[in-house]
Amino acid sequence: MNDDSTREETSAAPQLGELGNGGLSRTAGRAPRAFHGVPIEVLVSVGRARPMIADLVKLHRDSVLTLDTGVSDPVELYVGDRLIARGELQEMDDGSGRLGVRLTEVADMHDGS
Repeated sequence: MNDDSTREETSAAPQLGELGNGGLSRTAGRAPRAFHGVPIEVLVSVGRARPMIADLVKLHRDSVLTLDTGVSDPVELYVGDRLIARGELQEMDDGSGRLGVRLTEVADMHDGS
């Protein structure tokens, strides 16, 4: 909880650093091969809500928590606390009903910052 509030207080819109024009840098995909098989979790953030505690404790099944974003607003992708990309939610075409993210901005993950 403290990490989220710190992230929000330091920057309303986290910066991705040097971005290409929606694509990966020339060095993308050059991580040492020893790490290629290691799974990593990517968190997709769709928005935030700031209810009062009194409202939060009243939530029940079928309650709706309003977020600070719209359906067509970009989502942010994080690995740990690092913002790595932004994109748009889309429903997958495979009939599974699952969501995917079409990337629109990708950070240069080789800049060392």
